[in-house]
Amino acid sequence: MSSHFLLEAPIGLLPSVVFLLVLLNLDAYKLVDLREIAECLFAGIVLAVVSYYANARAIGLLKTSFATYSHFAAPIAEESLKAAFMILLFARNRIGFMVDAAITGFAVGTGFALSENIYYLWNLPGAPLGVWIVRGFGTAIMHGGAVAIFGVMAQALTERKAIINPLMLLPGLGVAILVHGLYNYLQYSPLIATAVMLVTVPMLLLLVFGKSEHKIHTWLISDYKSHEHLLEDIKSGEFTHSEAGQFILDVHNRFDPAVIAELFEYIKLHTLLAMSADQIELAREKGEKPVGKHELHEAFKRLHALEKKIGRAAMLAVWPHLHFTRRELWELNELEAQVRNA
Repeated sequence: MSSHFLLEAPIGLLPSVVFLLVLLNLDAYKLVDLREIAECLFAGIVLAVVSYYANARAIGLLKTSFATYSHFAAPIAEESLKAAFMILLFARNRIGFMVDAAITGFAVGTGFALSENIYYLWNLPGAPLGVWIVRGFGTAIMHGGAVAIFGVMAQALTERKAIINPLMLLPGLGVAILVHGLYNYLQYSPLIATAVMLVTVPMLLLLVFGKSEHKIHTWLISDYKSHEHLLEDIKSGEFTHSEAGQFILDVHNRFDPAVIAELFEYIKLHTLLAMSADQIELAREKGEKPVGKHELHEAFKRLHALEKKIGRAAMLAVWPHLHFTRRELWELNELEAQVRNA
């Protein structure tokens, strides 16, 4: 291992990793844990390998030059691949706020960039130091920033819905492709391209963090109060006059009477768990240690048992009337993961 490599490798590999660690440290609510970061990094590495072979195959099929493909086709192919993994995270309710969308997106892009830069370090020994400065501070930050921008825009446009409308993902993908394509176009002036990425991407993401911190706190307070009111309505019987309650009562003849009772229990338990999630996040914000993980474990077991007993048909029938948001489903998913790992 040459002394040149010991200098080149940190310059090519560390800048995006360091910035990712900065983003994690700025996350006051600890919405993303190290296990999730490792998954995103690994996914990015795998996607870079897939992209390498897909791009090589596409260049051969299109019979175009590498420069032309790099400017016009590569940004579309690579950002679509990275976005596909982010969409999987959204579909599994792994993202709930713009902050964690930014962090997980940047982690996917960082894994992608690490894979690329390791490949170039291996295949371009002795390349000028400027190459690694551009790849470490420019290309790597661009890859992370493009996916983070997609994640933030997708979250902003879909956070109020339980089901994602694919059309709402297109604006973010378009901007990610534009950022990537602009960077590739500026490669005729690599230092300018690097400076643009090094200034704009951190500025945009730090702006997202600054704007989202207060928004998270406000949402947790209002969400807790709305669940508290819903729980009071359930206990007092007022819930039966709501849209969901009326729908359940109106279709009681379609289901076994026991299923109706279980549906009401399910909604009550779902509400209690959502309130617990709010309480835990608010406690974490204050630096307090959350408690009661064993009771929550039993509550989740009961929730899943009710889902099985109620059955898919009844759940699908009543689900649209419950108006659960994707953020609320993310909240429960995160709480269950914490309880499971406790």
